[in-house]
Amino acid sequence: MLWVKSLHVVFMVTWFAGLFYLPRLFVYHSTAQDEVSIERFKIMERKLFYGIMTPGAILTLAFGLWLWLGYGISGGWMHAKLALVALLIVYHLYCGKLVRDFKHDRNRRGHVYYRWFNELPVVILFAVVILVIVKPF
Repeated sequence: MLWVKSLHVVFMVTWFAGLFYLPRLFVYHSTAQDEVSIERFKIMERKLFYGIMTPGAILTLAFGLWLWLGYGISGGWMHAKLALVALLIVYHLYCGKLVRDFKHDRNRRGHVYYRWFNELPVVILFAVVILVIVKPF
């Protein structure tokens, strides 16, 4: 079980690194004016989303399911954690939509939106860590 848990945590960290950094790239991309910078941001966003974030998310979920179903981990805290994970999946998918929007020059939002958008995974991470470590219910 410890190997599975370790891999779950490693891939969760990988996923969150992308969840924290991609919206920051959106902040910079939304203010870029020159074509060279805009194209560079498109490449960075695509590689981060498809090369790091999505594999990290899939492996996090796979090892998490293994822990949950294979070892019978349960409790009220787990239901809350699963709800937050579902919210993260929606956030991740929305990030993918934004990557595609930027790719096709369809961004309609400014840097302030993306600065606030960047805070949601931070709040979720705090809540998930507290739920898993403290198990308040």
